[in-house]
Amino acid sequence: MSKNMDIHIQGGTVVDGTRAPRRIADVWIKDGKVQQIGGESPGPAKQTIDAKGLVVAPGFVDLHTHYDAQIRWDPYCTISGWHGVTSVVLGNCGFGFAPVKPEFQERSMLTMVRTEAIPYDCMKQGMLWDWETIPEYIESLSRAPLGVNCIQYMPTASLMTYVMGLEAAKTRVATKAEQQEMQRLLHEGMDAGLCGFSIQRLGPNSTQADFDGTPMVTDTMCDEDILCLAEVLRERNEGFIQITQSTGDIKADLRFLETLADTARRPILHNAIAPTRNNPLPHRRSLAWLDRVREKGLPIYGQCATGRTGFAFTLEHWNLYDASPAWRELTTGTKEEKFVKMRDQTLREAVIAETEEADRRLQVIQAGVGGAVPKLVVTGVNKQPELEHYQGKSLGQIAEEEHKHPIDVMLDLSIEADLNAEFTGPDRGSNADFMAEMMNDSDYTIPGISDGGAHTKFFTGGGYTTDFLKWLVRDEGKVTLEEAHYRLSALPAKAAGFKDRGTLKPGAWADIVVYDLDKLDTGGGWVGDIAYDLPGGEWRRIQQAIGYRAIMVNGEVTFENGECTGATPGKILKKGVAESETSERAA
Repeated sequence: MSKNMDIHIQGGTVVDGTRAPRRIADVWIKDGKVQQIGGESPGPAKQTIDAKGLVVAPGFVDLHTHYDAQIRWDPYCTISGWHGVTSVVLGNCGFGFAPVKPEFQERSMLTMVRTEAIPYDCMKQGMLWDWETIPEYIESLSRAPLGVNCIQYMPTASLMTYVMGLEAAKTRVATKAEQQEMQRLLHEGMDAGLCGFSIQRLGPNSTQADFDGTPMVTDTMCDEDILCLAEVLRERNEGFIQITQSTGDIKADLRFLETLADTARRPILHNAIAPTRNNPLPHRRSLAWLDRVREKGLPIYGQCATGRTGFAFTLEHWNLYDASPAWRELTTGTKEEKFVKMRDQTLREAVIAETEEADRRLQVIQAGVGGAVPKLVVTGVNKQPELEHYQGKSLGQIAEEEHKHPIDVMLDLSIEADLNAEFTGPDRGSNADFMAEMMNDSDYTIPGISDGGAHTKFFTGGGYTTDFLKWLVRDEGKVTLEEAHYRLSALPAKAAGFKDRGTLKPGAWADIVVYDLDKLDTGGGWVGDIAYDLPGGEWRRIQQAIGYRAIMVNGEVTFENGECTGATPGKILKKGVAESETSERAA
């Protein structure tokens, strides 16, 4: 007996996310789920999508985002939503907005201003605070229109601040009573639908500091305070942990990750594994370690920095040199205070000395966010005609011409351009062979680290899905289409505990992308375009997606030929499933 279908995707090349060989097949969707793949038509459909010559695959799962504020005014979590992402994880790195006491709301927003470079005025205008506790926060998010599915970590910095107070959370170990209270609140949060907890631990000279330049709460968090939270997940046998850790002692960091995994016995998302352009040893060493811990039965996944996008920034907003105390001092404070500091010769000399005598960690950071200072290119001078002759030149070139140090050039230009001189790291190329090794040589590596929703004035990491497919699959042929969709959808869904998502199969939720591999691209070039689309007319960098015929969330089309349909079928997922399913399973 035939049934009426909602959508018929006709004649596409189905790549189902399981690594099974691609095949030409029709896909039918009903009531938000995949009804049938291939075979005879089960019945007429209200809508038909012609997918001949196109790829039909599961929607992408973005595990590392900071859309915690943006999702309140942008249901589709763009940039990610434009590029086929249908599910996101919020609350990464220990940062978020719950639990939070009413008197701490302002300071909570300030916490995100520097470390994740989310404009304060956007948060102030775009967020309606109708929660304090995690259960209240989850309920608030459930009421919001969503264009993607989302799950939420317990942001550990928020948790510690809520229990201990900000100053205590930044300066001392939790007492036994405070640890027990944090455990109780994590239990409460997990009962309400949290997926685990997240942490950034980058030491006292954090690469991503608080708005006043001090470390973030979790940056100096002790092992015991983290492990007591891991015990909660082990007791419940649910949830997972995201951790970004770099304390300066690589061996100690890795030993702690193993201890954490052994304590929690739940998936650990280790951020991040990234290749260099010329030296294969760093990423191969990381992959070998990952294989060893997996052989021990420790459920650790490596999240890999696979995106290719440039960094363009001004010193009015820049924070990604914060691992350097001298740079951090120079770039914190009000705009007026920054002007004073940048003119201070003693501070300049300290910055120059630290840069020239930089330890390996700072060198790696600078290389990863645009490159060494002399290589940075002047790409904007605040529309000031008297400075236009600098555009297109590197700081190193200008330094030679004017017999200055490149950092003096950078600071002088910034002052003259009202802190709006723009510096861009040149595209030095990426090593496709090394990137492909990270995907092909380990069963436990996931592409991404989009940082979607954060650093919106610096770079456009949310387009990593499209770039991965066009670069490594189409242009270089280093990763198969089947492997790519397994890594972009099925494996992250498995790591995060999503139920019935990440693969195309009958009964699974219809989170689907339909795209033309030959046309797939990211608009906006190396550093993206400028869009004034944030609350209050604030601007950000964007890369629009090219080549997507349709993007579906829970069986509804959210984007068609790049245009938003206005549908908001996204769901907040509790314990990996939609709220309605949670109730059904409990019953």
